[in-house]
Amino acid sequence: MAAENRVERKIISISSKRQVTIPQRYYELLGFGREAECILRDDGIFIRPVKEMQGEFAEQILEELIEEGYSGTELLSKFREKSKKIRPAVESLIAESDEIAADGFCIPIDRLFSSEDD
Repeated sequence: MAAENRVERKIISISSKRQVTIPQRYYELLGFGREAECILRDDGIFIRPVKEMQGEFAEQILEELIEEGYSGTELLSKFREKSKKIRPAVESLIAESDEIAADGFCIPIDRLFSSEDD
């Protein structure tokens, strides 16, 4: 069964500082946290919650830290520390990719994921 697309409309005000308030119901329903992603489209702005990417890498981070000998509260502390570094690293890679693309340089997809030894 296909996922149902929810459409709900609400008029919100914009402050003199160009700020908007996300209605509490929407905020809770969509799982907003401290950040929102704002996407400009031809006919408007789309705002959605930023999803943490740590879940995608959590297992690998934990395996690495356990191999390094961490456990207990020290493991938890190091995990949090490393998890906070994922998003800035990914954003940096995206920015670098955008710069390369803007210069008209491209890499064939088969070379993108190959090791330099291949």
